[in-house]
Amino acid sequence: MDTSVTCPFCAMPAERIVEKNELLLVVRDAYPVSEGHTLIIPRRHVADGFELTEAEWTAIGQAMRSVKAQLDETLRPDGYNIGINVGEAAGQTVFHVHVHVIPRYAGDVKLPRGGVRNVIPGAGNY
Repeated sequence: MDTSVTCPFCAMPAERIVEKNELLLVVRDAYPVSEGHTLIIPRRHVADGFELTEAEWTAIGQAMRSVKAQLDETLRPDGYNIGINVGEAAGQTVFHVHVHVIPRYAGDVKLPRGGVRNVIPGAGNY
């Protein structure tokens, strides 16, 4: 795993920041998979979500609720996927932990059954 790459979150453009506090930034994803796709990024630089402190997890939970309320009001999605990629095998490409809040809309995919299980093709079909 090459963690020597400069972290794109460390110099976040102000126009992408939705909210911030002493523990984290909340930003719109630069390459959204759906309208409103948002990232919750701890300020402390760690690659692995399992290394986060209880305080960071608490702040992330509060931010997820805040993001949901804002997106419910402005975009009215029909559902959400929440995800963290940990490690190359899981698809992690930016080695600064971040939580994806992905709004979902009725009809955005043909068969949404299985949700996050579909990161492995066919695993959502049960």
